[in-house]
Amino acid sequence: MGCKVNTFETEMIAQKLSRGEYQRVDSVQDADLFIFNTCTVTAEADRRARQLVRRAIRSNPEAWVVVTGCYAEIDPQACADIPGVDLVVGNSQKLQIPELLDDLYAAKLPPVLMKDIDKEISLPEQLLQGYDGQTRAFVQIQQGCDQGCTFCIIHTARGPNRSFSAQMIKRQCQRLVLNGYAEIVLCGVDIGSYGSDFDTPSSLTLLLQSILEIQGDFRIRLSSIDPAHITDDLISLLKDNGRICPQLHLSMQSGNTLILKRMKRRATREMLYERVNSLRSALPGLILSADILVGFPTETDAHFEDTLLAIRELEIPFPHVFSYSPRKGTPASRIPSQVPGPVRKSRSALARSAGKDVWNQVARGLVGQQGRAIIESRNSQAGESVQGRMDNYFPVRFDSRLQEGSWASVKITGVRNDFLLAVSS
Repeated sequence: MGCKVNTFETEMIAQKLSRGEYQRVDSVQDADLFIFNTCTVTAEADRRARQLVRRAIRSNPEAWVVVTGCYAEIDPQACADIPGVDLVVGNSQKLQIPELLDDLYAAKLPPVLMKDIDKEISLPEQLLQGYDGQTRAFVQIQQGCDQGCTFCIIHTARGPNRSFSAQMIKRQCQRLVLNGYAEIVLCGVDIGSYGSDFDTPSSLTLLLQSILEIQGDFRIRLSSIDPAHITDDLISLLKDNGRICPQLHLSMQSGNTLILKRMKRRATREMLYERVNSLRSALPGLILSADILVGFPTETDAHFEDTLLAIRELEIPFPHVFSYSPRKGTPASRIPSQVPGPVRKSRSALARSAGKDVWNQVARGLVGQQGRAIIESRNSQAGESVQGRMDNYFPVRFDSRLQEGSWASVKITGVRNDFLLAVSS
């Protein structure tokens, strides 16, 4: 559940198990073991995790059940209290779950295994070979976050920033490219802080330069990045190398400086605009997506209007909108001036609507352009119709006999609903 980092870690666990006596099954009833890698980014994520665990146990009460991930790290007892859960494992040991199973079956483990996430970390011990049913491959480059935003619990669940070695990351990317993946997505909890914890400090830009030395026809996409981490060196690299996707996902949250300050964000509104303008000067075709958090405590209509303006003025066609929900243990939950639920809901709808307006405007401007897409899926009910994704993140549909994961050259011919129409070129 949750983020790309969880997806990477889940595949690591699954790969270890599949090399032993386990295999994945599609049916809940056929499973001997469930492993839930949970998210805790919102209270709704916690509720969803509990719901999925309970549903699986009801469907198959004989199976063993292990719960791990960020919700398990933050509230292990709540996970252990779900009837039918056999083991709760913190983030520091999650990649060792396959090695723990024999002791679990022999009743040699306590119901909850937790270590200090600030001192210990579960690191990959082998290269990931691929992803089940995915055409894009996620590669984790760092773990944790040093920022401690006032609304966020993830830095508590993941611990401080710890970067993976550049050599290991490069080898992982090489392996995935050799195994046929045409898009590598670099992910982490706070990827812009990559390398700052090394004895000899490095950076995301230097890491990218190393990955770009890999031979092969593939592209690199960056996951969420703080605007404060978009350096001039990174912009220059994006400009000069077409293998890095001209699309960035900004960890923006708000377009108002006072609210950003109260969130304890690194950027101000002025910095956000300056960095985006610098990006667009270097990359006129840049497409932006962004995390948007509405209804933060003390946010007024005027504060929120700054966020709406930012979505429109910075041309963000893919806003990922969250409605603020208080998280126990965070400073923001103790702020007296909480925004009422109906207001938060209304602002979420307005932010999504603003994003849709930008999407339509930007999409129409792409008609007539040519580019390359990676085919992600086939539409079995529409002849040879396939859906792919452009390097700018826009989904596109066209006719092709090529298989999933293949490159296709296309020309954009139109816009429909939430995707582009194209013909092979």
